[in-house]
Amino acid sequence: MRDLVYTGFVSLDGVVDSPGGGPGEDHRSGGWVVKDMEFLPEAFSLKGEELEDTTALMFGRRSYEAFAPLWRDSDDHAAYKELPKYVVSTTLPDDALVEGWGPTTILRSTEDVIELKKSEGGAIFIHGSAELARRLSDAGLIDRYNLLVFPVLLGAGKSLFSSADKDKQVLRLRASAAYPNGVVKAIYDVVG
Repeated sequence: MRDLVYTGFVSLDGVVDSPGGGPGEDHRSGGWVVKDMEFLPEAFSLKGEELEDTTALMFGRRSYEAFAPLWRDSDDHAAYKELPKYVVSTTLPDDALVEGWGPTTILRSTEDVIELKKSEGGAIFIHGSAELARRLSDAGLIDRYNLLVFPVLLGAGKSLFSSADKDKQVLRLRASAAYPNGVVKAIYDVVG
């Protein structure tokens, strides 16, 4: 069974909305990952470390539409170019897939994600895609969280975690590190 890993930047209060800022990111605190924060390359080393485990990428429709045209031509994301990609969407038409960014499959349901997890292969990493992450977490399908937690409280925005009344999920810390700029790397396995 393939692992499904959520990876992302999150505020201390669980917001993942608009971490990079820029066009189309209208959150009033958009860009919080780079604003008012000392940049330390070692605080972002997790992103490079993950590449060794990444065998495929998964996105919700909105994150795919935002990332695909930018990451396809980005030197910073060149390692992702030929990886298989999965977009979970009931509304994205097949002809809306971005050309030249490796093989991409649209999954139309949570059941399709379950079937993908049963297939052969390594870890599938979810980037962005807060709504998708909440839905898959509520369905018990996320196996690991690779988080960079930033020392900000945003209050509003897309939350990584659902507020649904559901059975608790227990996490086990796999690895952690704290950096002088206040960023904390936290890698958790979902154990039950």
